Amino acid sequence: MRFIAEVSSNHNQDLARAREFIRAAAAAGCDAVKFQLFKIEELFAPEILAQSEKHRRRKEWELPLEFLPALRDTCREHQIAFGCTPFYLEAVEELLPYVDFYKIASYELLWSPLLEACARTGKPVILSTGMATLEEIQQAVGVLRAAGCRDLTLLHCVSAYPCPPSDCNLAAIQTIRDAFGCAVGWSDHTVSPVVLQRAIHRWGATAIEFHLDLEGQGAEAATGHCWLPGQIGAVISDIKTAELADGDGTKAPTPAELPDREWRADPSDGLRPFLHVRKTWRA
Repeated sequence: MRFIAEVSSNHNQDLARAREFIRAAAAAGCDAVKFQLFKIEELFAPEILAQSEKHRRRKEWELPLEFLPALRDTCREHQIAFGCTPFYLEAVEELLPYVDFYKIASYELLWSPLLEACARTGKPVILSTGMATLEEIQQAVGVLRAAGCRDLTLLHCVSAYPCPPSDCNLAAIQTIRDAFGCAVGWSDHTVSPVVLQRAIHRWGATAIEFHLDLEGQGAEAATGHCWLPGQIGAVISDIKTAELADGDGTKAPTPAELPDREWRADPSDGLRPFLHVRKTWRA
């Protein structure tokens, strides 16, 4: 079970803040943290940027390239994996010396050259499948595997920010697993503990990606799809505690039960404890 904290653009182009996300994710029990590497001019078509001040302002959301070495080192320091989503082809090579895995966003699922570039690095690839049909996912998985991807995780995702629990369709996790035979997880936009619990315990999600903010002041926090460290930390703790309760399936007395075994009803008369205990027992 892996928990991946998605920083998105909530770093606000502040290196100290970006590093604090890594520390907060590690303290909450996450296994990985993920950033995004994009350039607005290579993300949106020029006719969109020419008309939309809203889209042009996302220039302020870009992750500076010079942050990458420090982010990698901070992840190593806190023993947490470092991943990043490339949104332009050159970003794949720029990230290669630093990341432990690549994450491909739902919006880029149809862009085969980006899929191929990530796969050819030999690093693990995580692909979100928001808005996609099963046939579109099949095409993307074929491209990744043909280009050499051997460690693939697919994330069922609903690309709504936030996503109502009633729209999650978590049963699609099993549909995707049956279709492609690889690890399948859930990319969360609900900020709902019960949705995460359901994705894991009912549908067998092996990875949970979620959007993280530190205190509600991140660039994307206002939309309402970001968890705070205390919120997600409590959920991760509950889930990991629940996993401890599974055991190994062997039906046998546990160490905690051993002292009481001798105090069961003796088969000869139905009284407690066993006869041999009664003979030597003193109050």
